Amino acid sequence: MDRSSPVPTSVVKPEQLCAGLHIHLDLPWTDHPFSFPSFTIASADEIAAIRGLGLKEIRYSPAKSSCLPLACDGPGSPPVDVTPPSSDAETIADGLPYQLKKARIERLAAQQAAIAAGEREFIAIARQIKTVRQNLFSQPEHICELAGEAVAKLAESTLVDAERSIRLFSDKVGGESIFNHALNVALLSMLVGREMQLSADEVKLLGLGGLFHDLGQAEIPDVVKNKTEPWTPSEAAMMRKHCAWGVALGKKLGLPDAVLLIIAQHHEGVDGSGYPRKLRGERLSPLARIVALSEAYDQLCNPKNPAAACTPHEALAFIYAQKRAQFDTAVLTAFVRCMTVYPPGSLVRLSNGTLGLVIAVNSARPLAPTVLVYDSAVATSCAILVDLAAEPEVTISKALRAQELSIAASQVFLTNKLLS
Repeated sequence: MDRSSPVPTSVVKPEQLCAGLHIHLDLPWTDHPFSFPSFTIASADEIAAIRGLGLKEIRYSPAKSSCLPLACDGPGSPPVDVTPPSSDAETIADGLPYQLKKARIERLAAQQAAIAAGEREFIAIARQIKTVRQNLFSQPEHICELAGEAVAKLAESTLVDAERSIRLFSDKVGGESIFNHALNVALLSMLVGREMQLSADEVKLLGLGGLFHDLGQAEIPDVVKNKTEPWTPSEAAMMRKHCAWGVALGKKLGLPDAVLLIIAQHHEGVDGSGYPRKLRGERLSPLARIVALSEAYDQLCNPKNPAAACTPHEALAFIYAQKRAQFDTAVLTAFVRCMTVYPPGSLVRLSNGTLGLVIAVNSARPLAPTVLVYDSAVATSCAILVDLAAEPEVTISKALRAQELSIAASQVFLTNKLLS
C-alpha cells in the first residue's frame, strides 16, 4: 500500500543549493518549470531556475541526497538576492521550460474534455444497447437495426480516437457500470480490427459479434451465469452450451452469418483447447479469433468477482505469457500494438518513486506513455502531467492495483476525472 511514512525533510536557503540535493518544491505544478515537484538537482541551470522562483526556503530529503547542502557562508555560495526583478521574472515566465509546462496544462485540459465527451457518447450508445437487450425477443424484427445503429456510432465516434476509446471502455459513470461486457468486447474487437486494417464492413461485423457473442446466455438462469464461485460440473456443462444456444437465437433474429460464426466460435482456441468443438487454426473464423481475445481480456479485467480483477497490464502479461498459444498470433500482435504495454487507465509506480496513472499511450515508445503523477507535497486539486518520452531518466518500475493507492493518491486521480 502507498501508506508509508513521509521521508524526513530539512530546509535550506536558495544559496545552499548544489547538484545532488533531492529537493521538494512546495508550489503548484503550474508555478515552476520542472516536470516533477520532487527531484534531485543535476545542474547549475536547475539551481538558477530554482533560485528564480523566489522561495526563501526549500525542503530537501537528506536520505535521498548524495551530498550535503552548501554552508551559508561557504566558498562558492555567496548570499544572493533570490527575488528576481520584474523584468527577469517575465523573462523566466516566457522561457521555454514554462512554455512546455503551459502546453502540458493545455493538453491535460483537452484530455479531460475529450474524456467527458467520450463518456457522453458512450452513455448514449450503452443506453441504445440496453434497449436492444430489453427488446431482444419482444421486437426481434428491430434488433438488428438497433444494434447496427449502435455499432455505426461506435465506428463513427469512438474509433476516431483509439486512445480515448481504450481508456473509456472500463470507466464507470455515476457509480454505474455503464460499459458492460458486451460493449467492452465490441469496442475492443473493433479497435483491433481497425489496427489490422480490416474493411469498414468487417469492423462493423466485429462490433455486432461483440455485442451478441454471449446471446445464448439468455437461456441460462441468472443464479448460474452470475455466480462468482467456481461452477459445478453440471453448471459448467450448461455454460458451455451457450454458444450453440446463441447461434439458434441469432438465426431467429436474422443476424448475419459472419456474426453467427463469432457467436459459435468465440470460446474456441487456435490450438484446439477451446469449446464447444475444439476447432483449430484455419477452421476458425478470422473475426471470431479477434472477439475471442477481446472477450478473454475483458473477463480478466472485469470479472464477476471484482476482487479477482487484473490490472490492464497484468491481463496483457498473463495472456501473452500463459495463454498465447490459444490465440491467433497476428491478432495478439495487433492487440498488444493497440493497447501497448501499459494501456490507458493503468496505475504505475515510476522509477523515482512517484505514482502515476497512464492517460495516453505512445505507440512509437510503448514503455513511455503520458502519466498523471501524484505527489504528496502537491495540493489534491493540482494535476501533474508528465510525458515519459521527454523524461529519459524516469521509467515505469511496475504496474499497480487500485487497492495499492492511498486515499490521497486516489483523490488526485478522481479529482481530475481520470480514475473511476
